[in-house]
Amino acid sequence: MAMAALRREGRRFGPLVSSPSPINAIRSTLVPTEEQVGLGVRSISTQIVRNRMKSVKNIQKITKAMKMVAASKLRAIQVRAENSRGLWQPFTALLGDTPSVSVKKNVIVTISSDKGLCGGINSTSVKISRALYKVNAGPDTETKYVILGEKAKAQLIRDSKKDISLIMTELQKNFLNYTQVSVLADDILKNVEFDALRIVFNKFQSVVSFLPTTATVLSPEIVERESEAGGKIGSLDAYEIEGGETKSEVLQNLAEFQFSCVMFNAVLENACSEQGARMSAMDSSSRNAGDMLDRLTLTYNRTRQASITTELIEIISGASALTG
Repeated sequence: MAMAALRREGRRFGPLVSSPSPINAIRSTLVPTEEQVGLGVRSISTQIVRNRMKSVKNIQKITKAMKMVAASKLRAIQVRAENSRGLWQPFTALLGDTPSVSVKKNVIVTISSDKGLCGGINSTSVKISRALYKVNAGPDTETKYVILGEKAKAQLIRDSKKDISLIMTELQKNFLNYTQVSVLADDILKNVEFDALRIVFNKFQSVVSFLPTTATVLSPEIVERESEAGGKIGSLDAYEIEGGETKSEVLQNLAEFQFSCVMFNAVLENACSEQGARMSAMDSSSRNAGDMLDRLTLTYNRTRQASITTELIEIISGASALTG
């Protein structure tokens, strides 16, 4: 028994003793071999997958938080947007909405958001604005843009810079009220000449849907011309004017007040649609992040299992080589 044990110990230390340089043999056991380097590479790959999983989890947390913030803002704006619809409806009943009226000076007011991550809501407004520009373009007509919001500015300034008359941004930085919007409307009326203002915005319908809408506001001269020609505005002569104001002055005040009311409703409707679209976009992003996290988890488990299996094979092979 003692001799057998001594032979086993001799086999273990045989390579060290038979080596011409025992110090180099011992040092070789401390330096990583090629197989150990390969094992390190495998562990680094699992670390990369783990870091990627952590990043996806953080993104998922951010998108869920943004969805909750958009939902809270939507509830605050939705009631005000619905109440603002009662401001412009009497004007539609009185003057009608005549988007097909032919005029020489058209001004397209494109309302968009200042921030992104809300789907294609801003691209829709820009596409409709460009379509209106092409429809109203002609040798005897002039069409200009008035842009509200950074996103429409970034898209229209590329190919229509010379046709932009006015740009306004950061509308939602402060609380939206009628006084603020009426100041914006007054700036637009002072800085542009128009026969027809065509306001392009997204009307809120539900959290998952919005309706691209165009509202038309005519200048007092065009309103008077259309009323004399009959049609939808021909019933204006049936109303009596009280006080010392003339018909032109009444139409001037009426057009300015109509534009401010339509603008107020359009800005609120677009802000409401923006928050609804952001909710849908962030919900989709959260679900996509969850699917990506599931795939990364599966990849990590497979890589880790393969690494453990390889290590076990190497250990078993080394043990069998020693005992053999």
